[in-house]
Amino acid sequence: MPIKGEVMVKDGERVKPDTVVARAMLPGALQTIKLAEKLGVEARDAPGFFRPKIGEAIEKGAIIAETKGFLGKFKQTVPSDFTGTVESISEVTGNVLIREASIPVDVTAYIEGFVADVIPGEGAVVETRAAMVQGIFGVGGERVGTIRIAVSGPKELLDASAIKDDDAGKILVGGGGITYDAIQRASAVGVTGLIAGGVKDSDLTKFLGYDIGVAITGQEAINLTILVTEGFGFLNMADRTFALLKSLEGKAASINGATQIRAGVIRPEIIVPLAADLVKSKEPDLSAFELKPGASIRVIREPYFGMLATVLDLPAQLMVVDSGTEVRVLKAKLENGSEVLVPRANVEIIAT
Repeated sequence: MPIKGEVMVKDGERVKPDTVVARAMLPGALQTIKLAEKLGVEARDAPGFFRPKIGEAIEKGAIIAETKGFLGKFKQTVPSDFTGTVESISEVTGNVLIREASIPVDVTAYIEGFVADVIPGEGAVVETRAAMVQGIFGVGGERVGTIRIAVSGPKELLDASAIKDDDAGKILVGGGGITYDAIQRASAVGVTGLIAGGVKDSDLTKFLGYDIGVAITGQEAINLTILVTEGFGFLNMADRTFALLKSLEGKAASINGATQIRAGVIRPEIIVPLAADLVKSKEPDLSAFELKPGASIRVIREPYFGMLATVLDLPAQLMVVDSGTEVRVLKAKLENGSEVLVPRANVEIIAT
């Protein structure tokens, strides 16, 4: 949470994506009522006409000050412009400070699973066994929906005609790309998320209404989340990725488009929790995340950007790259059969 608050769950508790795991109360806005000015009196005299006490709750429109007038007539009254709590009144300025109601900030579980650890005053760690696909780029925040495969294969574009009226609340999977008309149609229908191999940056800019910066995404004021697995432009989704998503059709998934390309890399993701009884029954196989011969990888830098490959060898010697830097490399076999050398830092492991 952004500030200290209250954790609403316990260790071992089962949670759903919309379960509130923690709640904090952000202080409300501090508003000013220019009391001396409204009464037409000196600032030092304003507190004498003020009715409520410090810390007292007041409603908008309630009379908070009144002058004595002349012979009981021509009284000047001041109603409150705000609802809140009286925080102070100044003899120097003649102003009253009203603190509006606190704003609750809820943190939800985002995924279905079990609470593995509670962080007092801050939040919790939620654990689940799931299928996960990380993309290259995305926009839009955390959402939950049901997966539907909207195209026939990983090369087919997702266009507006493939989106149905009853797709509200669903995460639609395309193939080689998403057209601008499809994004517009999905937004109008109430689709939760769109996934495809790529999207034209010009279409994304047109939909958002502004150019995408290099900072973190995920906070856009849009009603759906978009995730691309390969990059910008119309790019075929990897067969393996499409096959995995197709096997998960009809299941509830959590999707997040948040992306950060620079230091502290954050990848957009879609997470599909599997059978709940598997969550606690098995320990994760950490060897699946080990870079070794036979491991499945995806290259995340040019000239093989987005390509899937299998590690063949991990040479011990350093290699000089184009920048003049000596780095550790690996030998990999691409899906097209080519064998290439790639810096180890330029790949990510695909765990299964």
